Amino acid sequence: MPIRTSEPKRTEESASREPFRQRLEAEARRQGFDAVGIAATDGLPDFGSGLAAFLEAGRHGDMAWLAETAERRKHPAALWPEARSAVMLAVHYPAESDPLEALANVDHGTIALYAKRRDYHDVIKGRLKHLAQWLARETGTEVKVFVDTAPLMEKPLAQAAGLGWQGKHTNLVSRELGSWFLLGAILTTAALQADEPETDHCGSCRRCLDICPTGAFPAPYQLDARRCISYLTIEHKGHISREFRRAIGNRIFGCDDCLAVCPWNKFAGAAHDQKLSIRAEADNPPLAELLDLDDAGFRARFSGTPIKRTGRDRFLRNVLVAAGNSRDEALLPAVRRLLDDDSPLVRAMAVWAFASIALEDQIQAEAVRRRSVERDSDVLQEWVEALSL
Repeated sequence: MPIRTSEPKRTEESASREPFRQRLEAEARRQGFDAVGIAATDGLPDFGSGLAAFLEAGRHGDMAWLAETAERRKHPAALWPEARSAVMLAVHYPAESDPLEALANVDHGTIALYAKRRDYHDVIKGRLKHLAQWLARETGTEVKVFVDTAPLMEKPLAQAAGLGWQGKHTNLVSRELGSWFLLGAILTTAALQADEPETDHCGSCRRCLDICPTGAFPAPYQLDARRCISYLTIEHKGHISREFRRAIGNRIFGCDDCLAVCPWNKFAGAAHDQKLSIRAEADNPPLAELLDLDDAGFRARFSGTPIKRTGRDRFLRNVLVAAGNSRDEALLPAVRRLLDDDSPLVRAMAVWAFASIALEDQIQAEAVRRRSVERDSDVLQEWVEALSL
């Protein structure tokens, strides 16, 4: 539920908990959170059934850590048996303009809205620690904080706490914050008064399903990560399949399409969080600048952002997909230089980008020269495919 800024309607039940709840909401607001909800750990449903089906179908791709921690994700008690309550927090990061408009600017790379900012793990964890310290003092109980890196099913837990519901795209949606918010969690041994779970308000809408460029949703409320652009450009460590390269367009880190079209966004207000303001160097930068990045340049440019965690080679792989899709001849010299990159991952995608931009005789000449010295089988296969275009 959103943090209240006006006096709530008093009932006999709410009156008994109002003073503490008001103090909690005020402190959460002071720490930079936009919504707070509470779920009791007793009586929570088993979150493991949906995850088990997801894993059994292989839809997690090469995110092996999901399978390795599946048992611990079923219930917060698997992480901390003594926990009695989960305090779920949201931080709003609204779009200042339509993120989909950037897809038409093909000589620039499109970066997911959350990743254009300081790494949210660092920002939210710091805020959670301060709020958790306050909660421990107020209740005299123990607390632990979590931000996305622990095996905690944050989205269903946030739904149980009333913050929102998992939409047909499997992301959390709020009636007040729309799609643009990040989650944090505090588990506590305090038995706090729980909020009512949020219910589904998607209705017959399927905009998020229909807009997906790669068909990542086999059915409403189901995701095949192996087809998701966010997975392919962030989590996936290998080569991006030819099946998806054209559909990726100029998305070089993540994808906001299914979030951007959600009609609930129109109810979300603006937010001005200075610690999560958009950084110019990550705001859909020109591809020409990115193609010239060595490892040191990559680290310097994206230091402190989520982008840095992918590493330079995977990021350049994504940039080269965007370069190939741009068909921009001005990028050809930079793409050609990357045909000699130390990373086979980069070289392979440079072949595809080169073949997408260059003339047929240029492709033939480069293929003859480089196939005689190339030793990586994946790169060699890209040259074979390039000659068949």
